[in-house]
Amino acid sequence: MTTLLLQPCSSHGSGRAVLCSIDPLTQADHSSVVTIASSDAVLVVDGVFAFRPEINEHWDFRIRLEALPETSLRRGAERDQDWAGSEAEALHHERYLPAERLYVAEVGPLRLADVVIDNTVFSRPQIMQG
Repeated sequence: MTTLLLQPCSSHGSGRAVLCSIDPLTQADHSSVVTIASSDAVLVVDGVFAFRPEINEHWDFRIRLEALPETSLRRGAERDQDWAGSEAEALHHERYLPAERLYVAEVGPLRLADVVIDNTVFSRPQIMQG
């Protein structure tokens, strides 16, 4: 991500960015598809573990979306039903939620965020901090 997207989109970058290298669902390689960003472009990056130390320095502004673990589990299982089938809930319960807990414990994304939004009620997001 750093060399294909973040460095090219930085203030001193070429603007020649790759928006997706390997599609996580299909495993298709898109690394040869280059998009040219204009000099006044704004890059918005969405990622579950976006404040990890190795990439956190690249962000000018950080927004953290929060939701109750039960809500996250339900939404993720519903979203991933098409490709994970009956394993979708177990996948989120046994893999994604523990990974999120570890990330929160090790990185502390709430302290790094400029704004924290409670997204538990999807139709009524609430600013919690910022």
